[in-house]
Amino acid sequence: MYQDIKDGTNQLKHQMDGLQIHPRQLYSSVLYSQPYEAQPPGLPNTASWSTHRPSSFDVSPPSLDHEWSTHRPSSFDVSPPSLDHEWSTGISPPYTPSALPNPLHLQNSTAPTSYSRPPTTHHYAQQQNSNFQPIPQGYLPQPDSFQKPSHRPNKLYCPLYPGAVQDTSHSDPPASDVQGHKPRSFGDTEHGINPDTIPNPVQVTENDKVLWESQLFCTDTRGQVPPLTTTHFTVEDRGIASPRFVRCTTYSFPCSPEMAKLSHLPLAAVVKPLATLPEGEAPVCLVDHGEAGPIRCEKCAAYMCPLMQFLDNGRRFQCPFCDAVSQVPDHYFHPIDYTGKRADRPNRPELSRGSYEFLMPQQQRKNDGAPSSVGFIFMIDVSYNAVRNGLLRLICAELKKVVQCLPREHGAEESVVRVGFVTYDKVLHFYNVKGTLIQPQMVVMTDVSDVTMPLPDGFLVNVKESKAVIDSLLDKIPLLFADSLEVDVLFGPVIQAGLEALKAAECSGKLFVFHMSLPTADAPGQLRDRDDTSLIDTKKEKILFQPQSIYYQKLAKQCVQQGCCVDLFLFPDQYVDVASLGLLTFRTGGNLYKYSNFKADRDAEQFQDDLWRDVEKVVGYNAVMKVHTRKGIRATDYFGSLHMKNTTEVELSAIDSEKALLVEFKHDGKLSEKDGVLIQFVLLYSTVSGQRRLRIHNVALNCSTQLIETFRTSQAETLLNYFAKTAYHAVLDRATKTVRDELVSHITQLLACYRKHCAHSSPSGGQLVMPQFLKVFPLYLNCVRKSSVLLPGADVSIDERAYLRQLVMSMDIAQTNVFFYPRLLPIHEMEGGQAALPRAVRCSDKRLSAEGFFLLEDGLSLLLWVGMYAPTEWIQNVFGAPSFNAVDCGVGALPVLDNPYSWRIRNVITTIRKQRARFLKLIIVKQADVTEGRFQQFLVEDKSPNGGASYPDFLYHIHIGIQQSLQ
Repeated sequence: MYQDIKDGTNQLKHQMDGLQIHPRQLYSSVLYSQPYEAQPPGLPNTASWSTHRPSSFDVSPPSLDHEWSTHRPSSFDVSPPSLDHEWSTGISPPYTPSALPNPLHLQNSTAPTSYSRPPTTHHYAQQQNSNFQPIPQGYLPQPDSFQKPSHRPNKLYCPLYPGAVQDTSHSDPPASDVQGHKPRSFGDTEHGINPDTIPNPVQVTENDKVLWESQLFCTDTRGQVPPLTTTHFTVEDRGIASPRFVRCTTYSFPCSPEMAKLSHLPLAAVVKPLATLPEGEAPVCLVDHGEAGPIRCEKCAAYMCPLMQFLDNGRRFQCPFCDAVSQVPDHYFHPIDYTGKRADRPNRPELSRGSYEFLMPQQQRKNDGAPSSVGFIFMIDVSYNAVRNGLLRLICAELKKVVQCLPREHGAEESVVRVGFVTYDKVLHFYNVKGTLIQPQMVVMTDVSDVTMPLPDGFLVNVKESKAVIDSLLDKIPLLFADSLEVDVLFGPVIQAGLEALKAAECSGKLFVFHMSLPTADAPGQLRDRDDTSLIDTKKEKILFQPQSIYYQKLAKQCVQQGCCVDLFLFPDQYVDVASLGLLTFRTGGNLYKYSNFKADRDAEQFQDDLWRDVEKVVGYNAVMKVHTRKGIRATDYFGSLHMKNTTEVELSAIDSEKALLVEFKHDGKLSEKDGVLIQFVLLYSTVSGQRRLRIHNVALNCSTQLIETFRTSQAETLLNYFAKTAYHAVLDRATKTVRDELVSHITQLLACYRKHCAHSSPSGGQLVMPQFLKVFPLYLNCVRKSSVLLPGADVSIDERAYLRQLVMSMDIAQTNVFFYPRLLPIHEMEGGQAALPRAVRCSDKRLSAEGFFLLEDGLSLLLWVGMYAPTEWIQNVFGAPSFNAVDCGVGALPVLDNPYSWRIRNVITTIRKQRARFLKLIIVKQADVTEGRFQQFLVEDKSPNGGASYPDFLYHIHIGIQQSLQ
């Protein structure tokens, strides 16, 4: 029987995805070390998979540390990997780690681009093949030992290590490129890692879709790991908050602080309180308990939720967060059934749903002190720079339409939002647009040192009542400032003016600021040019991400207290100090938009779409968030677009449906496996009509005394969000080089802990072992490490880095996922009338084909890459150009042509744009053109043009670090 198992295992070894198995191992091996559990086909999607092996594997293996197979049998290809499935790769044992080169430091090497690909096999061959001989000590070639070939074929080779010279000649591409996106030359790297066989997000995404695509995910199981954000699935709320609202870095917390420290896994949750639910999912229910208000725990003030336990036939309830027992008010009493649950549970969302809302009673709203109405103030730069490029005329024309479509409460006939208008250069212009006026009136404020509100009446008005006057004003503003020669502009007093206007009207709201230049006018908030690239990668670099003065910090705090949110639209031609100006949007929960070198005829569509989306967003105003946790754990740190009211409450002027906050937890005692980890997120906010509401999200996680459970339920995409935000926050205090080194150190310690304490097998010294759900995490972390914020290129400005940093700090998991690992789509592979998006390929130059079209998106922009040997028919039908050479590169739009090729690509672009929160501008890139350098920066698996290591080289470096830490 054992011989049968042995023969079956040998067959499985040869089914590895795209890998030719050879009998001898020279440099490395790559395999999936399949555990004994496998999900049989045909089973429904449940919270816990069966751990029983298929009948053909019911015989125990001879040894527990025996690695079974290299790939899942074909009959199980529809099933997901088991939770304790590990991924491992061999890297040339034996060797002396300290003697090997560090690929992260070999930035300027001149090694050749190729060498003969060594055969690869699995380390299982060491047991099965008697001819296997280990590599002699010191056999691993060093960079200096390679000789550059005398001739270079017309192929693009995988670099041996960072710094290797790449051949970019593209005459006569290989035949493999003609049919698709196969690599032009895809051998092993210098370190013996075949890039084609190491884990990648594209395959991980596809595997998750096989399991969950279009399936139902029920939130009725504590600690249940949700599908990935890239999978389309339906959520049914059965007592635990949907993953649309809350996702955790792991769904099984360690029971003790010592275990948590040992694992090096952060315990955190990414919360998106007002997330928009897709069609087909039940909306969040609104509960009104009248003047009595929602029921709360008498000790810790946690709100009623499905986790509460009712006692004494329903007359008392026990809080799951502090274990205190409270009385049930008479009006809320209902007897319990034989299961200990209230019989009216299905009819009460707060007892049956994980997410719901309470309507605050009128008396509590008055005591809360929050403004009850909302105002929008549009503040327009009318300096010379804004006039000469047509921006002022475009803004005014668009605002005429926007103010007619202001947000309103669901079911309301019209919006109750009031609007006001201010223009500015080095002085302020307020406008009276009261409906009874024949034409608008202007009030000029020249003293900007102490701004007050000059118009007590007629500034914030109802649009319906003042439509004619507002239209007249927006028609006249471009004419009034058409001859302006003023180049100095304000900024700080502009925000102060909007804040004073909201105070005078006793309302919260938004300031929509359209700004062009560095505020150099002699006024509070004046800034100087500090565009000093010599500070990059030095200890002083951190000041580039900090505001120039404390003025903007104080002003942001005042805005938060009033519930004044700042949305900033920047149109810079040169340095404007985004780090200082953007602080106001960041602290107040606003949105920052940046259009460098704006041209009205080219960029109007992007600005118009962004403005409309920004105005129509679902927004909660004057918000406060608090987190209740089970004893033994507490929320310690918060990251995102927020202001800390105190050590336990987050204060937000506004929070919209796209904003996500990161909450980190730490132990303050021990946890119980029986009780688990319970967390309640409470957001108090005002709707656009002034209603005061509480939105509640309840989360229930497991906890374990076994560290492997923490790793088995960890989520790579959530950890990506965590490390991106904490790293981008750290640049305020430390040099970016220090932050990059800390990221490498953290993942090295994390994987070393897993190998030492959790690996269920005993891998050889050359094996890099990772838990199943974290097998692409090293790639994600390398993407963060070599991103433009932490490792900028020569063409990345200081303003651009500050802008990207702020965006990432507010992103949700899906946004950070595509931002750091862009989606690369082979458009040329779409067939006839295909409407669905093509399957993505890995972000590497080796996946490109000179005869293809590839569309790349990172959530902020779209790049259409055109191969130099793309069929002429495609070129003509997509661009309307006669040949490849006639295609224009740069920002633009595809012509609307009446043919299937044109329709297909434009449909894909439209579909992707609808999936993102911002308009994605289209950039055309041609192969071998000077513009291709920008495109290559998005190919994150390759060595970065800025010096960041490739994915295989980063894996190698991590492996060396793990080996050294385990010595």
